[in-house]
Amino acid sequence: MSSQSAARSRTDSSGGFSVQATGEPGQAVTFAVSGHIALATLPPLKSRLTSLLNHYQPAALTVDLAGVTYLDSAGALLLVELEEEARARGITFTLAHASEEVQKILGIIDRQALTAPPLKVEEKAGVVEKVGAATLKFVDDLVEVTVFVGDLCLALMYSVLHPRQVRWGEVGFYMRRAGVGALPILGLLSFLLGMVMAFMSSLQLEQFGATLYVSSLVGIAMVQELGPLLTAILVAGRSGSAFAAEIGTMMVNEEVDAITVMGFDPIKFLAVPKVLASMLVVPLLAVYATFFGILGGLLIGVSLLDITMYSYILETRKAIALFDIISSLVKSAVFAVIIAGLGCQRGFRVRGGAEAVGAQTTAAVVAGIFLIIVVDSLFAVALHYIR
Repeated sequence: MSSQSAARSRTDSSGGFSVQATGEPGQAVTFAVSGHIALATLPPLKSRLTSLLNHYQPAALTVDLAGVTYLDSAGALLLVELEEEARARGITFTLAHASEEVQKILGIIDRQALTAPPLKVEEKAGVVEKVGAATLKFVDDLVEVTVFVGDLCLALMYSVLHPRQVRWGEVGFYMRRAGVGALPILGLLSFLLGMVMAFMSSLQLEQFGATLYVSSLVGIAMVQELGPLLTAILVAGRSGSAFAAEIGTMMVNEEVDAITVMGFDPIKFLAVPKVLASMLVVPLLAVYATFFGILGGLLIGVSLLDITMYSYILETRKAIALFDIISSLVKSAVFAVIIAGLGCQRGFRVRGGAEAVGAQTTAAVVAGIFLIIVVDSLFAVALHYIR
């Protein structure tokens, strides 16, 4: 029996290529590769060659390319990586029967570039660098918000002077979406909040025989603070995020660029209807939330605290002044501008794809709620001295 017939032969094939291994493990082995060596067949071919290399552990490896009908740069890179792997294991590596076209493709690969160290080594930033980078990012963000606020104020002033230029159909659409859609959840949350406040405050006030003042506490809290604040936070989560996602998606699809090319101002065309709709609907939602909060307190007062409905309503009317109602509406309108304006501004900042839309939508909600609480605190101090 000849040595060739005694040599072990193993053939593996897949779609587009085949590999035939000839030789004895630990000795000289030949891998005859044929077919297409391209990006489409790269994963299975790489897995097959690695498996055969681990199985045979040859002293010398010859890769026969006589049967290769197509080779692209990805396939050439695979052959170079196989050569580097073989030499790293101390195996003598040889490429045999490579055609002129195959040799040209192999010549594209820069072997020195594969092993060269990176020109710039990534360094881990320290605490000072991180603080500095965060500060610069905050300053840039503040500048962008300031510029957008200026542009938005000019656009709103123009809309007031030229009301026919406003897209009132879009204003009505966003009023329905931001207002009517929020009624069920806002009513339920306000009602439960009023019940909780009435019940918890009664536990303290009954020690002094002053459970009647539960109505005053709930009424003042809902009108001055919790009604507008709860409404603003809910609208920021529902509508502020929707505004940011809508404009952000338009930025990704280059629809905002198309609007600009057509001669329209994107802020007037997209942001102004959303801001006007929020300014009109958020104060109404605040009144709605205040009513249901007082109604929840009324339920607890009548059912658990033995307060008559007439007494509860009378004490609530005495506690709430006209100034409180007006300041609550003004506060709600300011919250509406913050929510809608910030949502639009974050939407216009989107650069990239779906991931950027999600990031800016989250930023719109977080920044909106933060600014709402800050502005509410400023209102609380200012109204204390004005009252």
